[in-house]
Amino acid sequence: MDSRLPAELVVRDAAAVEQAGGIVRPGITPGVFPALPEFARLLAAAPHRLMFFAGATAVLLSMSWWACYLITAFTGHRFPAAPVPAGWAHAVLTQYGMLAFFIFGFLLTVFPRWLAQPALARRHYVPVFAGLFGGYLLAHAGLLDHKPLLQAGLLLMLAGWSIGVVTLGRVLARSSWRDRHASVCFGALLLGAAGLAGFAAFAFGAPWYFAFAAIKIGTFGLLLPIYLCVCHRMIPFFSASVVGAGYRTFKPAWSLLLLATLSIVHLGLELAHRFELLWLADVPMTIVLFGHWLAWQPWKCVQPGLLAVLYAAFLWLPVAFALYAVQSLLLDYNGAFVLGRAPVHALTVGFFGSMLVAMVTRVTHGHSGRPLQMGLVPWLTFAMLQVVAVTRVFAEVASNTSFWLVLAACGWLIAFAPWVARSLWIYLAPRRDGLPG
Repeated sequence: MDSRLPAELVVRDAAAVEQAGGIVRPGITPGVFPALPEFARLLAAAPHRLMFFAGATAVLLSMSWWACYLITAFTGHRFPAAPVPAGWAHAVLTQYGMLAFFIFGFLLTVFPRWLAQPALARRHYVPVFAGLFGGYLLAHAGLLDHKPLLQAGLLLMLAGWSIGVVTLGRVLARSSWRDRHASVCFGALLLGAAGLAGFAAFAFGAPWYFAFAAIKIGTFGLLLPIYLCVCHRMIPFFSASVVGAGYRTFKPAWSLLLLATLSIVHLGLELAHRFELLWLADVPMTIVLFGHWLAWQPWKCVQPGLLAVLYAAFLWLPVAFALYAVQSLLLDYNGAFVLGRAPVHALTVGFFGSMLVAMVTRVTHGHSGRPLQMGLVPWLTFAMLQVVAVTRVFAEVASNTSFWLVLAACGWLIAFAPWVARSLWIYLAPRRDGLPG
């Protein structure tokens, strides 16, 4: 046995070779654990493993690039110029890349369950991962002043997205489109495909409005409707399963359709640049969202922590739309745009980010045979992320905005680093309970 090999690659138990019949198979050296093939097999064992692995990687990669850009701009140092406006690239690749990985991982897993269909095979979801993650990596390389790589990356992402939409569409069609939550999620994915295609067109020379529309569609046509669907369906379900007797489940069909409609109305007003009229959608949105939070009886759901964080994360949503409504009313009254991008970052960092930690931690634990508990690392990340969200919102009204932007970006990296490291380790390890997947 070669003593120069890393210790983790050495098979300590000779029975491993005996179980293989003593045959040396291609790519397997006797006494050496086939690390990369085994990691690949584990990653491809379930769609959530592959896509969550990509998402966890992107949580740090996306913000690392953005933090470097902000730091160099703040300190006056040089950083490779992005071929498109950096802020737009940041918005698109976090929405259609980082967060979309988790969305596809979740939907490729739960669509068949929601719709009583067979689980998807590897041939269905591996191409989605290859296109989206491969394109995402290419696009980020392209942001370092390599426009052809950015263009190629966006096209590859769009190809992976299209495969995912077709795959989920077939599952939905076989069920006769009978599930409202699945149908709304699928519609949001179609809008997302249009938004991603729009930004790709901008990268190839289309007018600036294509990029503007892509960013707005990503927030209010893609992410918000899907997040609303998942919360509307899963928070009452998780609450009822934990609280048990005495818990009143609240998830009326009318509210899902109303919230999705208000999200699209908000999107339409943003695309038309009628920001002074956003309150028409955002005031009722705030009322309905806060009403849901109360109807879900959060006072009964303070334990366990994995349930409580869902409620803490969801509370950011009515807060964000209250900020949108206040800003719109002030704009309509006296033309003052006083809150800047504070509302959108209460939505994206506060709600999307916090719900990401809460929901993905639960799914990761449940699908890896671990106890449904928060644990130290998720708690630490969730708590620090609340500080980051408040910091990013405050940056819009602070006198030294650039400093607070840098602080928020670095805070995101510090908050997520332990959570990402732990999550990647889980996705690369077998389930604790020995079950497949």
